[in-house]
Amino acid sequence: MRAEINVLGTFEASIDGVSIVPTAAKPRHLLAVLALNAGRVVTAATLIEELWGAKAPRSASSTLQTYVMQLRKFIGGALPGADRYEPRKILETRHTGYALLVDRDTLDVNRYMRLAAAGRAAGADGDYVTAERMLRAALSVWRGPLLVDVAVGPHLEIESTRLSESRLTDLTLRIDADFCLGRHHQLLGDLAALCARHPHMENFRAQFMLALYRCGRPGQALEVYHEMWETIRDQFGVDPSPRLRMLHQAVLVGDPVIDDPRFMVNEWVPDAIAR
Repeated sequence: MRAEINVLGTFEASIDGVSIVPTAAKPRHLLAVLALNAGRVVTAATLIEELWGAKAPRSASSTLQTYVMQLRKFIGGALPGADRYEPRKILETRHTGYALLVDRDTLDVNRYMRLAAAGRAAGADGDYVTAERMLRAALSVWRGPLLVDVAVGPHLEIESTRLSESRLTDLTLRIDADFCLGRHHQLLGDLAALCARHPHMENFRAQFMLALYRCGRPGQALEVYHEMWETIRDQFGVDPSPRLRMLHQAVLVGDPVIDDPRFMVNEWVPDAIAR
């Protein structure tokens, strides 16, 4: 049996190439939660809260059991003939809830996390070639926002936020690795788009400033800083972080520290290179 589950984008789940995703909203939502927790028990209480929130009907427990039966029919229909009557071994009932028992590597989230962890570890060891390659591979697993076509309850909302933040962190680290490999020219277009898409994220602004400066465009780097300063001052009434202000000062005076290939703006301690 070969299963494949994709949740980073539109929801897809199949066994031997046959989809097991229901069209009905609630069973689809249920399968998505179980799939995202593949190999782990999800309690019935958690599933009820996810499907109905604080307004669960009195019949929620029995309705949940009905949805599980429907999912098992989809699973059974996708299994080879000899296994057609074994869907309970894949969607298993446990004492407190249910577990979707498939290999964890069939889930794209787990592939993303494995590749990202390898990339972060390589970056920490100073192997920026491997870090860039592994982080780029991890980010390529994403096809869109988490479960973009599935209704989201409180638990999926938390997981969506966690994974989205993890993706942004890994994107920042991949760009840092590109800087260490001297690819600042190639980064300009991507960083301009990221600053437009995430106007309040200082990390991307700082990286864009650094790329512009290293490309011989310090005036535009200063414009990026002032645009950020105006944005957060007008909307939040605060100044840019000390790190961004120090980068601004370094651009103003042409501080050679920011030309050093080892310099990572998002980890900057002013005398880090000197040490």
